[in-house]
Amino acid sequence: MELKAIKMNIPEGSNLILGQSHFIKTAEDLYEAMAGTVPAAKFGIAFSEASGDCLIRQEGNDAALMEAALQNSLALACGHTFVVLMKGAFPINVLNAIKSIQEVCGIFCATANPLEVVVAETDSGRGIMGVIDGLPPKGVEDKSKVEERRKLLRRFGYKL
Repeated sequence: MELKAIKMNIPEGSNLILGQSHFIKTAEDLYEAMAGTVPAAKFGIAFSEASGDCLIRQEGNDAALMEAALQNSLALACGHTFVVLMKGAFPINVLNAIKSIQEVCGIFCATANPLEVVVAETDSGRGIMGVIDGLPPKGVEDKSKVEERRKLLRRFGYKL
C-alpha cells in the first residue's frame, strides 16, 4: 500500500465539500440538494463511480466550478467519492441537505482552507484515509478573541 497526499484546488472565494456516496444518482441528488437549499449559489459537482463504467459524473450551474470539481476528482482518483465546490453559500447552509441524501455515506470535510487528502493506493484501487484541513493551532483564544468570534457569528446572522 502506498500513501499519497493529494492537494485540492479550492478556487478563490469558494468552499469545498468532500464526501463518499455509493450510487449513480448521487450527482443529480447533490444538484437538487444544492439548488433546493440555496438557489442563488453557484456550484460544481463531480462524483466518481467505483463500478460499471467507472466514470466521473458532473452536475452544476457554474462551468468554472464544475471544471475545478472535475480536476479535483481526477486528482483523487478514488471511487464512490464526490466533490462539491460552491460560491454564494457556505457548507453550513447545505450540509444537512447533503447528509440527508440516502446514498451519501459520509462527509470527510467541508472547508475553504488549504486542503490535502490522504489517499491509500493498493492493487485494487484508491481510497480516502483522511484529510489535512487548514493549518495547526497557533494558541488558545483569549477573552478578546472570544468576543471577536461571537461578534462575527452575530454579524453573519448565525446567532442573535
